[in-house]
Amino acid sequence: MVTFIQETLAEIKNTYSDISEVTIILPSKRAGGFLMNELKKQASHTQFAPKILSIEEFIEQLSNLSIIDNTELLFKSYQAYQNTAAIKQKDDFETYATWATTLLNDFNEIDRYLVETAPFFGYLASIKTLERWGVSDEKTELIENYLKFWESLPLLYNNIQELLLKENIGYQGMVYREAAANIEHYINSNGNKTHLFVGFNALNTAEQYIFQELLETGNTKVYWDTDLSFYEDPKHSASYFSRKYIKEWKYFQNNPPSIHSDNFKQPKHIQLVEVQKNIGQAKYVGELLSELSDEEIKKTAIVLGDENLLVPLLYSLPENVKNINVTMGVALKNFPAVVFFELLFSIHLRDTDNLYYKDILSILNHPLASKFLPNAQSISEKLVKENITHLSSETILGLTENEGKDLLKLLFENWSNDVSTAVNSALTIIKTIQDKNKVNSVEHLVLQELKLVFNKIATLNEKYPYLNTIKSVQTLFAELTSTASLDFKGDAYDGLQLMGVLETRVLDFENVIITSVNEGVFPSGKSNASFITYDLKEQFNLPRYSEKDAIYTYHFYRLLQRASNVTLLYNNNSEGLNTGEKSRFIRQLTIDKCENHSIEKRILSPKIQIKPHSLKEIAKTAAVMTRLKEIASKGFSPSALTAYIRNPLDFYFQRILRLNEFEEVEETVAANTLGTIVHDTLEKFYKPLEGEVLTSQDIIEMKAKIDEEVTSQFKRTFKGGTFSKGKNLIIFEVAKRYISNFLDKEIADVEAGNTIKILKIETDLTLEVPIPELEFPVNIHGKVDRVDEYNGHLRIIDYKSGQVSQGDVEITEWEDINEDYKYSKAFQVLTYALMMNKEIPVNNAEAGIISFKNLGSGFLKFGKKDKPRSRNKTQLITEETLDNFTIELKKLILEICDPNIPFTEKKIE
Repeated sequence: MVTFIQETLAEIKNTYSDISEVTIILPSKRAGGFLMNELKKQASHTQFAPKILSIEEFIEQLSNLSIIDNTELLFKSYQAYQNTAAIKQKDDFETYATWATTLLNDFNEIDRYLVETAPFFGYLASIKTLERWGVSDEKTELIENYLKFWESLPLLYNNIQELLLKENIGYQGMVYREAAANIEHYINSNGNKTHLFVGFNALNTAEQYIFQELLETGNTKVYWDTDLSFYEDPKHSASYFSRKYIKEWKYFQNNPPSIHSDNFKQPKHIQLVEVQKNIGQAKYVGELLSELSDEEIKKTAIVLGDENLLVPLLYSLPENVKNINVTMGVALKNFPAVVFFELLFSIHLRDTDNLYYKDILSILNHPLASKFLPNAQSISEKLVKENITHLSSETILGLTENEGKDLLKLLFENWSNDVSTAVNSALTIIKTIQDKNKVNSVEHLVLQELKLVFNKIATLNEKYPYLNTIKSVQTLFAELTSTASLDFKGDAYDGLQLMGVLETRVLDFENVIITSVNEGVFPSGKSNASFITYDLKEQFNLPRYSEKDAIYTYHFYRLLQRASNVTLLYNNNSEGLNTGEKSRFIRQLTIDKCENHSIEKRILSPKIQIKPHSLKEIAKTAAVMTRLKEIASKGFSPSALTAYIRNPLDFYFQRILRLNEFEEVEETVAANTLGTIVHDTLEKFYKPLEGEVLTSQDIIEMKAKIDEEVTSQFKRTFKGGTFSKGKNLIIFEVAKRYISNFLDKEIADVEAGNTIKILKIETDLTLEVPIPELEFPVNIHGKVDRVDEYNGHLRIIDYKSGQVSQGDVEITEWEDINEDYKYSKAFQVLTYALMMNKEIPVNNAEAGIISFKNLGSGFLKFGKKDKPRSRNKTQLITEETLDNFTIELKKLILEICDPNIPFTEKKIE
């Protein structure tokens, strides 16, 4: 394969005897580097090289201006904006930064295309006025200011230019306009020198003017990197620009161009690969590379249609890739350290001493926090344990000893919306991390880059008085980290080439792999980040969608021109903004198929294998049996036994391994917390009345204390959580209502002539269950909420704050009670009755539930039906009832304690 650079160099050497006198201008510095490398390869002896410049360097040379950094431009333009007296109502810098970038891009565009500014701004102001045509007779002050702003744009534009020219700097478009204005002067001084423009395609108006003026000297030549297949096809947009210039430029009317490259028709193997998701593309590229030899890898380029694929692709490279040159850097914004500072700034956006616990935990639990704050984890654990949702900086400092207090102040002490404090705090954090030397090499580079970012913000803050808020610093930080990147070091001319689309200009490879060839990615979708309307662009010959599409078409087909093997991958997954549609370029390739091209289509989809789900089993080892004996000795609780009935695996994790759910701050009162508060409040009210008969006066006195006692229980159980507003206030009122309604029902019972004698409140009960088959003693243990006598009948009562109905406490067959979890409520109340039988003989007693969500149903008694759906049922607890239950209880405990029966997972419907 003869590359475009080799082809062009051969022609240059045949035309010019001394190439050291030649100035060669290329689209990019990278292209210049490859040209110089090819010169080195071809040189048989020491010689002077030609002058090689990128177009941007050449333009700066012509204009005698340097191109300003975009961040600096934002500040300079704001200075000009402030000095534009015609704009009466001015935004602060923070607001200005949100729209100024778009405006500056538009200024850049009109300058690069040498648009006459007076009529252009006049048209633009007229369009903005027409947008408000319906309010011409009743313009508000807001509309007046809006229209005045557009009328004042020429003054702002001129002020920016004047300000920059004083320092011999300019934004790109301004430098281009100045270069075009200076070309005549340049020709007078350098017209006799040879200028060669190599590998250009789409040119802005300024470039077109400069090229034509230099061509007229007779010492300049343009080498178009296009192919006859496209050039001779008047409808193919890959050569749209070269055809247009050759047709329109005066020079080419007498000097026809020499376009003789005809590589696209050469035999090519093109593989179209449809892949699920971006990560699938990265993995497939890795597989392709693993099959290539070292020599083939050196002739291979991977072109990323979507540069976000860079990191996954780097992780997917196979071992046979020894050398790699990455032309793009990893965006700084993708690193965890940047996220850490974004989180920190977001906390301090609110100028307050009251911080939200989730914001604090997001900092303390960030990986970077452990690098400089040794007790970050213990502080976060204390915060969770205290259950505080809103904390002051003093409260946070109180969660630790002296160690790390200074660093905590840096993080959480109010910055008082002071920019210097924010930047200095960030720099101190970075220095502390670097001093502790706990970071790897990549993290070290990221921190160094962040240090430069914050130093730049500090410099800009000293130079310009516009950064007045933490928000403005955050905006600037986001801007700087989105444009900054960590660059890779490698041999630019050897090994695998990994590049973005624009870096491929002028370069050719035998094997080309292009990823993300999706519509909306390659080519990119229509972007309208501009204040210039479509009709205005058409009027002043500014680039429109069709021309931008032609640029993408050129880049795509130029990559294919000299390649022998081409792999095009696209993501077929529709997700979010991605439609999963293959690019129009792929469709065009398949429709306009060249007879020498072999096109292979592949669809890569993961193999779906449906494996039968086998239920997990955990054998009972000696250690498990030791733990079971320990539990049996202390006593199986009703909740532990019903947990086993629901799923033996839950019992194993919770009771054997003692694994608890992850503890976190309870921001909203949970259902179990509400239940605890209601239970504890009723215990406080009824405990003093044990052994006494209830009177309506007793209960009325309880009602008077509801608010005070529920508040006390909330503070004790909900700890630092707030319940004075939001959902928690509603739950607080619900708790009071539950208790009030319950007490009202008790008053109604007493006043109706019923006698209620309180026997026991929240009493711990333990009962040994004799099981001869086991070699160790077995107990059951639990706490009964309430035992009373209702008109002389014993009642065993369990409170439930959730919804319970009568059917939940009824059974038909005794065998079901220890097999089906839906009978868990009946199982619990019978367990309490069995344990209570040791304290108070239970005969013709009642056991059941009072549900605070179903209080209208009253006391829900346990019942035994003679058959399903029968209305005939027995609700009294007798010795026979307890005997039957004991049999089932023993069966359950025997199963749990049998070393030969593993804990087997149950399917939970």
